[in-house]
Amino acid sequence: MSAHNDSNASQDPVEAIAKHIPIVIPVAGAVLIFLLAFIAVFMA
Repeated sequence: MSAHNDSNASQDPVEAIAKHIPIVIPVAGAVLIFLLAFIAVFMA
């Protein structure tokens, strides 16, 4: 009866993504603002 914990097999995929959220959300926001500004300048 060996009791070993395999942390790689039991890692939650949501937790793997969630640690990148503080980087992804500001980058996505900056890209969105840039695209909206580009569209506004192009349409004017």
